[in-house]
Amino acid sequence: MADQASDRSHAEIPAVAAELSSLRDQLATIKCGLAASPVRNWLAWTSVGIVGVIIATSVGQVLLNRWNQPFYDALARRDMAAFLHQLMVFAMIAGGLLVLSISQTWLNQMTRLKLREALTLDLIDQWMRPARAFRLANAGAIGINPDQRIQQDAAHLSDLTTDLGVGLLQSFILLASFVGVLWELSSGFVFHIGSWSLAIPGYMVWAAFLYAGIASWLSWVVGRPLIKLDGDRYARDAELRSSIVRVNENVDAIALGHGEADARRRLELALGTVLDATRRIYVAQLNLSWVTETYGWITVVAPILVASPVYFSGDVSFGGMMMAVGAFNQVHSSLRWFINNIGSIADWRATLTRVADFRIALNKTDMPHDKEMRIESGDDADDGLAFDKREASYHE
Repeated sequence: MADQASDRSHAEIPAVAAELSSLRDQLATIKCGLAASPVRNWLAWTSVGIVGVIIATSVGQVLLNRWNQPFYDALARRDMAAFLHQLMVFAMIAGGLLVLSISQTWLNQMTRLKLREALTLDLIDQWMRPARAFRLANAGAIGINPDQRIQQDAAHLSDLTTDLGVGLLQSFILLASFVGVLWELSSGFVFHIGSWSLAIPGYMVWAAFLYAGIASWLSWVVGRPLIKLDGDRYARDAELRSSIVRVNENVDAIALGHGEADARRRLELALGTVLDATRRIYVAQLNLSWVTETYGWITVVAPILVASPVYFSGDVSFGGMMMAVGAFNQVHSSLRWFINNIGSIADWRATLTRVADFRIALNKTDMPHDKEMRIESGDDADDGLAFDKREASYHE
């Protein structure tokens, strides 16, 4: 039962060998693949459209933040006419932001689709170069389950890259739009302590950076192990999928040899490793949730707590405080992009490693080894048939 022995050897592989390529090498090989893609121009124009929509959205958010002061001041004065007028202004701003939001959603979806097309076509092209698939299949752990890396991992990497990339760009533009607004709003904040006063230029800006910085550092410390855990889970899933495929391909031999019990035992073993890897991820995600959820609840009242000393001292109106709170929330929302996406970033890093290292390995299969056995033919001095075992060396 050679097939069953082969199944057993694959099912008992302890783990996929650790890839040694750096993040720089991985990004470089993906960039190389995208640069040669037939859809690269489409991706470029879509990226320009996304940037334009995000900039327009940031302008709308600034206008919405400015709307806070007259709206809340009208409430404080109980001015019905001004209140109704501000509701009309809000409807116009919100309508524009709604159109921009839907446009951005469509552009994101198209980017995901085209990015997946580019990555998958490139991997198929690299894989189907002459003799590469054969060499890779005998190259160790990296050659196991190329179907998963080409189909599933490439699709997952496309989705994560689009979501994280657009989110990071949007956060950066929002930060650039609101940090100046928040600095100006908090420039007049003066703290009165006893008989003396203390003015801190850009007080709420510094508070937002300090608050988000501490939370980002804690999230990274707690969430960093997810990178390795996600990579291990994908490897275990690949082993389970490979075991199922091999059993399906050899059902005739298994049935004739009454090997169902042995096959089931190997599949259960592979499933156990998947569940164990997933369980470790759940524990790590639970630990990360303690940080992110606690941070989220504190954020509900944090901007008001930051601005309240100045409001209670009478140096700013209620509408002015709410405008400052709104700007603080925008700056803080931009700064907490890393905190909100630490789990996705870890997943993206693990998926990038699988896709990029697969592409790197395909290219390395064309590189000759230092020593290789080969067959050469030539004339024999005695006009007979002779075999001479020689060791040939390749030199670049």
